[in-house]
Amino acid sequence: MSFDPPVGTRGARVPRSSGPLSKWMGRRMHNQHRRKGYKFMGMDVLFLTTIGRKTGERRETALSWFSDGQDAWIIVASVGGGESNPAWYYNIAAHPDQVSIELPKRRLRVIPEQLEGTRRQEAWKRIVQAQPRYAKYQEKTDRLLPVIRLAAADQSTT
Repeated sequence: MSFDPPVGTRGARVPRSSGPLSKWMGRRMHNQHRRKGYKFMGMDVLFLTTIGRKTGERRETALSWFSDGQDAWIIVASVGGGESNPAWYYNIAAHPDQVSIELPKRRLRVIPEQLEGTRRQEAWKRIVQAQPRYAKYQEKTDRLLPVIRLAAADQSTT
């Protein structure tokens, strides 16, 4: 399975966020999502924890998710239709055995799998039906947005 599709040649402009102010804002937004019941713009939110492929540091990212049965979640590496994949995508590829998620009252280790072919197409139909904005993200870029399935690897560690 490949976790490294080609980068696009066009896409939405996505601001870089690496300075202290953006890190502070990120923490503030994460706390707000938690207080508001793990919701953002009408979407369910989970917190994805990865290990940085370059730094080796723990990274937390708030992402919208879609159910894929009991103890399985689907996320999309969309970056709002940006031309390249998000850093968390490459972090998963570098350390797939060190990925976890946080949901309300639940933290657990997950096994990531990039969906391809028919499985991706079926998941994509469900995603755009639930949140049509994802179809618009895909229109903004010429890269195929990666669809990742996260399956629970073990029991909850609340």
